[in-house]
Amino acid sequence: MEKLVIEGGKPLTGEVWISGAKNAALPLIAATLLAPGVHVLHNMPDLRDTRTILLLLESLGLTWERQGSTLRIDGSGLRYSEASYDLVKTMRASILVLGPLLARLGRAKVSMPGGCAIGARPINFHLMGFEQLGVRCLLEHGYVDAQIDGRMHGGTVYFDIPSVTGTENLLMAAALAKGTTVIKNAAREPEIGNLIDMLTAMGAEIEGRDSDRLTIHGVESLTASESTIIPDRIETGTYAIAVAAAGGDAVISGCNPNHLPSLLDKLRLAGVSVSSGEDFLRISAPQGGKNRIKPVNVTTMPYPGYPTDLQAQFMALMSLSSGVCVIHETIFENRFMHVAELQRMGADIQIDGRSAMVKGLGDNLLTGAQVMATDLRASSSLVIAGLAAKGRTDISRIYHLERGYEKMVEKLTGLGATVWKEKE
Repeated sequence: MEKLVIEGGKPLTGEVWISGAKNAALPLIAATLLAPGVHVLHNMPDLRDTRTILLLLESLGLTWERQGSTLRIDGSGLRYSEASYDLVKTMRASILVLGPLLARLGRAKVSMPGGCAIGARPINFHLMGFEQLGVRCLLEHGYVDAQIDGRMHGGTVYFDIPSVTGTENLLMAAALAKGTTVIKNAAREPEIGNLIDMLTAMGAEIEGRDSDRLTIHGVESLTASESTIIPDRIETGTYAIAVAAAGGDAVISGCNPNHLPSLLDKLRLAGVSVSSGEDFLRISAPQGGKNRIKPVNVTTMPYPGYPTDLQAQFMALMSLSSGVCVIHETIFENRFMHVAELQRMGADIQIDGRSAMVKGLGDNLLTGAQVMATDLRASSSLVIAGLAAKGRTDISRIYHLERGYEKMVEKLTGLGATVWKEKE
């Protein structure tokens, strides 16, 4: 087991390049189950989660090879329809193989997924949607056992709450269903647009990209395609917040600023200088003195609202502000586990249900401490706090961090941070 060690207090300067998006890579990898032939995926991040889903595909009969950031997956060998607990337990997105397996084989048996313990993320949206397409779904012994006689048929699916993985699963299944499927109140995240582009390149017929109403005209078969993973907007936001918190002036390259409208607005309100081009951001932290960072309230919402995956990081920034703000979490009910660890570093945060009141330290500093990562995004908030803090911060259980951030130590070191890994 390794831990991350940070000697804080150094401003971040220079340039950092953004990797492909984890939350886009996983559904695109799953989509290769839909068609035989060699699929080519560019800008593929090398993460714990991408390695896990590739192992899952191997267990189903597929083969793959990686050269740099290009991944080639051969979907021709698909012969198994069961995703076991051992492979699914560490990653929520494993449920994304359910739709493609149903579409291609007519049956799927997938262990109930695991992942970060940030709250209930029920798969009832997925199952409800599949049932509208004629699938019989049975939950027993920790598995979803889904079957259909012949081919799925089109139907209308309405999500009470936009579900990202639910939308993605239904998109993949409906692409090969007989007839037309309509998904109402669909999620609109950029990662879904990336999946739609891949499915379209494979021969799918989908209308409504970037809207909350998707219409899928099922086709008889799909073919292998070549696609590129979009830049990771959560990694982009994490580094932007880190520069603001630690001080300095840095360029974030290879990103898409248009995917982060709400975060960039919040950073500007906090007094951070933000400029952008087509594929880069420049972040300059407020300079010196009292009231360096202004307090800003945040409420997490489905895209294009403020992303829940950047809530913990922004809370770390707000703990350094010159006043009081409230952060309200509407997506997951248990996504404040990082608060106790930030408090160990001197942050003044009080939780009331799904809201956290943050009293900024103003001219005072966070102090380094031994802390523990509790989930993926919480771990990055501790990194941000450690970069801004006085002294040494030791972050244990960084396997959470490695699920979603590629080469973070190298990237932070390139910005001038003093950070390294040690054995626990």
